[in-house]
Amino acid sequence: MKQFSIFLLLWVLTMPAIAEMAGVVTLSGYLKNKANGEALIGATVYIPELKTGVITNPYGFYSISVAPGNYSVSFSFIGYQTQSPSINLTTSQQFNLMLEEETKQIDEVVVTGEKKNRNVENLQMSMEKVQVKMIKKLPSFMGEIDIIKSITLLPGIQNGGEGSSGLYVRGGGPDENLMILDEAPVYNASHLLGFFSVFNSDAINDVQVYKGGIPAEYGGKASSVIDIRMKDGNSQKLGMSGGIGNISSRLTVEAPIIKDKWSFIVSGRRTYADYLGRMVGLEALKENQLYFYDLNLKTNAQINAKNRLYLSAYTGDDYFKVGESIYMKWGNLTSTVRWNHLFTDKLFSNTSLIFSRYNYNLGVPGSGADQFDWTSQIRDYNFKQDFSWYLNSKNKLTLGLNIIYHHFEPGQVDANEKSYFTDLKLANYNALDNSVYLSNEQSIGSRLTMRYGLRYSYFQQIGKGKVREYLHPDKPNEKEVIGTIEYGSGKLVPPAYHNLEPRLALKYMLSPESSIKASYNRMVQNLHLISNTNSPTPLDIWLPSSTYIKPLIANQVGLGYFRNFNKNMFETSAEVYYKKMKNVIDYVDGAELFLKENLETELLHGSGYAYGLELYAKKQEGRLTGWVSYTLARSMRKIPGINEGKAYPSSYDRTHNVSLVTNYDLSKRWNFSASWIFATGNPTSYPIAKYDVQGNTIYYYAARNSNRIPDYHRLDVSFTYDFKKNEHRKVKQTLNFSIYNLYARRNAYSVTFRQNEDNPNVSEATRLSIIGSMIPSVTYNFNF
Repeated sequence: MKQFSIFLLLWVLTMPAIAEMAGVVTLSGYLKNKANGEALIGATVYIPELKTGVITNPYGFYSISVAPGNYSVSFSFIGYQTQSPSINLTTSQQFNLMLEEETKQIDEVVVTGEKKNRNVENLQMSMEKVQVKMIKKLPSFMGEIDIIKSITLLPGIQNGGEGSSGLYVRGGGPDENLMILDEAPVYNASHLLGFFSVFNSDAINDVQVYKGGIPAEYGGKASSVIDIRMKDGNSQKLGMSGGIGNISSRLTVEAPIIKDKWSFIVSGRRTYADYLGRMVGLEALKENQLYFYDLNLKTNAQINAKNRLYLSAYTGDDYFKVGESIYMKWGNLTSTVRWNHLFTDKLFSNTSLIFSRYNYNLGVPGSGADQFDWTSQIRDYNFKQDFSWYLNSKNKLTLGLNIIYHHFEPGQVDANEKSYFTDLKLANYNALDNSVYLSNEQSIGSRLTMRYGLRYSYFQQIGKGKVREYLHPDKPNEKEVIGTIEYGSGKLVPPAYHNLEPRLALKYMLSPESSIKASYNRMVQNLHLISNTNSPTPLDIWLPSSTYIKPLIANQVGLGYFRNFNKNMFETSAEVYYKKMKNVIDYVDGAELFLKENLETELLHGSGYAYGLELYAKKQEGRLTGWVSYTLARSMRKIPGINEGKAYPSSYDRTHNVSLVTNYDLSKRWNFSASWIFATGNPTSYPIAKYDVQGNTIYYYAARNSNRIPDYHRLDVSFTYDFKKNEHRKVKQTLNFSIYNLYARRNAYSVTFRQNEDNPNVSEATRLSIIGSMIPSVTYNFNF
């Protein structure tokens, strides 16, 4: 790390001399939404005379350096009116601008002067920018708009079906996705075991999903990055929005404290099915509870032209209780403090202090013999320092460092004196997770753009802790423990893991409407979700890389072709990728993971690979919009001790995946939307023989994941009625009617086998379906 830090410092010190250009001036500033003052993330600033431009950063800031002159500068963002003022750049100056949302007539196709070929011209490939406004038009389950579920309609991203909260991105597991809310990691993003996500769309401003070609500023997970940014709060006027649905309601309030200088937003959501059930006298709900809630808070203040301060927080919990039988509770708590500072009109700095906690509880209440209380949690304390240095119109340098302290509490059981459970506490873990990165985005001529960077990561456990020693360290066996080494508080626990993570992205413009792109990235993951289910559950355990668990390392290459048609009305792309993985974790047959002290004895290690083809076509304008995506992919594992060492499909392998999404404006007030998805069934293992041992039936299963449950498919539709009479009405109201699973498909969650009660010699398959019928919902939404 010391050598790399010296290298980084030398580069920073020498770059100004290289970048110094006589007679160059800089245009910089912020782009915002005129209606509410929200930052426009990823907006384009383009100078046609020079055929050069930049995009705004996550805070709406831009900077571009050019020779002095009079230029027509184009400021554009999808869904907003383009502005092209003439600016006389004789000296460096700051130019802030607010863009108005675009108003379209539905009875004709409107083509504006805005450049909408960002998918072609943008250097980044394997990235999707999810528009929250578009998500709100899609059909939803029980009327709840869900960002995470909407992401699964994009190519290369799947989930495990109803009741599954995990995202499988390009063959990776659900723990391999870096999901961050205002830079704070969210370890479990699901409510009600996966039916809803923790992200309230009313509080979200921007969502970006990276599947490959991941920039150097991101690290820590092997498959993807889902970067979610909360709204800053309306800095222009008081605004309120919300909705009332079948099972939940939500309310958002935002307003300026000092107009254009200081604003806030508070957004809350809660389900109330159990509460209403008790009110109307449903016996089944009198002693039971089942609900979740979310609360988002944020405030930001512009101290002066060079300094801005942001404070944001999120808290949310699920609570499930069945009388005095059992209860479960799990939830996230995050908070972020960020300071933006402009050292110069070219050097932008962001300093962040971040806290994240995920905890879960399980138990039996009361004072009976079966009483117990089990708790577990993971906490992160995180410091980040990022710089964006706009050296000139051809080079943009990003660099920074990240220091994280992890604290793991895998599990603790507390029981009263009458309980037949005994107190138990698994060993806690602490770890240091540090990294530095450096990256440069460079334009070479008018057609070629490249971004090259390097990330260095260092990970090591830190005491207080202990490490068991085994007779055969490469194959730990709980019967072969030969000793234990204990480390005092603050002592470093070997081994230390040092890794270099190179990143590369290339774009070559074939024409104004088409381009080819290529990328390579290496990702290193040091936090591991220990679970033998296909989807994360509140009972799963997070563990750090250690003596017996090595970092997961993924190397991915990608190649893509991007082409737009009919003045950018139609957007198409085709991408192929190949990913190679080291130190993949799987489990021995019949693995016991719950409250297991020496979990390393249940784990197996090996390699994996994934490859695929992703096709995407999107219509962006007109009364009819939408997209279709198709993914052909394989995800394989090769682990000694499983399937005789031969390759087998991973639990996240989905050979075919199709999504069809349409949105049609029927009239000025009525809108129709539909989505249909198809996915190859999940891999599983079926029994191929059975034995009768002392009156008990023992099944012998086929090779790991050599079978599949039935294919998954589902159609959802929705109609939205807009009460508006004109665009200037202060209160905007809509009524949404949605039907989830329109043709009542009984998709299989799992398939199990059991003896036939009438004929014990015959085994029969049983399909478990979480949802087997259509589910209608009605939601009233308002905004003013």
